[in-house]
Amino acid sequence: MRAYSPRRFWLFVRRSSLLDRVAVGVLVLYALDRLASDFGLRLPLTSLLTLLSLMAAAYLIVRLIPWVRRRLLWRLRNRLVVAYIFMAVVPVVLLLSMVGLALYLLELQIGAHLLRDDLHSHYDIIAADTAAIAAALSHEPGLKPDTPVSPTSRAIEDPVLSRPSVASVIAAAQAKWPELRAYVNHGQQLVRAANGSQFAGLAEFRNQLWYASAMSLAISEGHTTVLVVAPITSQTLNSLPSKLGPIELTLLAPAAPGGGERPIILLNNARYVLGERIASNNRPLAPAISWFDPPMSGLATLEAERADLGPDTVERPVLAQFSFRASAVNRDLLTSVGYLAPAVLDVLEIASFVFLLLEIGALATGVVLTRTITRSIADLYEGTLHVRRGDFGHRVRVLKRDQLGALAESFNEMTGSITELIEEQRQRQRLEQEVAIAREVQQQLFPDSVPSIPGLDLSAICRPARVVSGDYYDFVPLGPGRIGIALADISGKGIFAALLMASLQAALRSTAALEGNRGAAELVRRLNQHLFKNTSDDRYATLFYAVYDSTAKTLTYTNAGHVAPIFVSNGCTQSLDQGGTVIGLFEDAQYTESTLEVSPGSLLVGFSDGLTEPESVYGEEYGIARLKAEILRQRSLPANRLAENLVSGVEQWAGAAEQADDMTIVVARMT
Repeated sequence: MRAYSPRRFWLFVRRSSLLDRVAVGVLVLYALDRLASDFGLRLPLTSLLTLLSLMAAAYLIVRLIPWVRRRLLWRLRNRLVVAYIFMAVVPVVLLLSMVGLALYLLELQIGAHLLRDDLHSHYDIIAADTAAIAAALSHEPGLKPDTPVSPTSRAIEDPVLSRPSVASVIAAAQAKWPELRAYVNHGQQLVRAANGSQFAGLAEFRNQLWYASAMSLAISEGHTTVLVVAPITSQTLNSLPSKLGPIELTLLAPAAPGGGERPIILLNNARYVLGERIASNNRPLAPAISWFDPPMSGLATLEAERADLGPDTVERPVLAQFSFRASAVNRDLLTSVGYLAPAVLDVLEIASFVFLLLEIGALATGVVLTRTITRSIADLYEGTLHVRRGDFGHRVRVLKRDQLGALAESFNEMTGSITELIEEQRQRQRLEQEVAIAREVQQQLFPDSVPSIPGLDLSAICRPARVVSGDYYDFVPLGPGRIGIALADISGKGIFAALLMASLQAALRSTAALEGNRGAAELVRRLNQHLFKNTSDDRYATLFYAVYDSTAKTLTYTNAGHVAPIFVSNGCTQSLDQGGTVIGLFEDAQYTESTLEVSPGSLLVGFSDGLTEPESVYGEEYGIARLKAEILRQRSLPANRLAENLVSGVEQWAGAAEQADDMTIVVARMT
């Protein structure tokens, strides 16, 4: 039967619960809804269906966990792999993730530090210009003392700034900074923010972001404040000296109490909205030095003081976004150590390479050890399957000279002992001398006549190699339309084989008469226990037992170590090898049965190994393949003709006057 078939699918559906089917149905409806939406159709209750689909998916995942765990963890190899992942791979991944996060935060800190240093270079320039302008103003008469300035008032340039001595200083500053502006009696808020000293930094002035510097001058009537501002533009951001890539500054404005459509940003328990945005337009990223040098993005906040707001100091946050490559900013950072920078980089690269090699070595070692253990266990399991099928010639590979290797050798010795025992029994069969009493006993064991079953044509031939045959066949009526077909090969020959055959026949017929409806496997199991308890340890038999039901058109069989019969149906052949080991050798041996559906014209051919093992004069064995070919070629003949032709064909192939082994064949044609 195929691994996946419609029958198995429907069986799986029948075993599922009602809730399972409902969950699957919800997911199917959700898939149909998604498909309909692609064509512009919208089904009702889409939101509810989405919620139900999430719940159904979660339910099915929980339901599938035991099934997946049972299927996945049944093999020892999978268990070891999962254990290795949780013990070795997961900690390493977590460690690498933490290292990567720490490195990113470090690089982010470096990038933010470089951005602040770049901005401070402009602060120093505007602070120097402000000091020069203030020095020029200090020699001019007519300066007015500061008065409170409303935030909504217009910033007007005082006429004193137009005097030649002051205007020349301003013009010199504007030569470097064309958009620089100077004001008198503005910027008191900035001076208060600097605790009376000169202020230099970012300022929000008239709802714009500026480079600003302010200082207070003492005059006879009090103090006057000089404010110098220069707008932050894309060009000024382009001129920042560091190796940072694109830079963007966004001034944040306090959010209105009622909110609005603009997105809200929560910083330091305060609500802000996006204000003026200034972005560079000519700051390309540095080229990558390797594939492990991806572009990185950073985010930081700066502080901008609000100018001319009265006595209270109010800060406006500035959201700074920047991009960079770690190699570029690290190169600038490492310049502080001078000529040692290449050595520092070499140490980091060597340490990373050694760590990678150690991790690869650990992973390879774990994989090799896991495969060694699981391969040995898998070989032992495969060996037990061969023994259960009666194949004692199978040998397990000995991979290592360790405890698992010793276990494999012990298994091979065990199966070798059984093989030798079976071989000794076969040799003893050829050496035993047939006696007349054994011949008489045996002749009485074979059926006197073939039972008559509608739609069934039976025939059997047994040709012993000596006086007494070690083969046995029987037909056991089991009721209307049902018949049991038995074919056995008894260990040994002579009187002992005849007596064992008699015991087997009596047990078979009595068990079939009392419990024939319990199945072929159960009958063979009871026969095994009977022979084990009533015979010596070196006595056993191979047995094929099948029950044909003409009403149900089925053939149920169990093969206990016998040469697999050939079943022909619809022109195809099948070897009937399901069952277990020989009977009479192990007391607790277990057997399985298999049921075949019989189509009209099906053919069952059971035989002993004497029909396939004869060799030609060139030493070539007749073999099962040749026997199958002859069966297929003559499958249309009646059962008795087919049996005679097959035996005659084997004898002609051997071409020897003396028959080497017993030949037994049972043919059942089901019409």
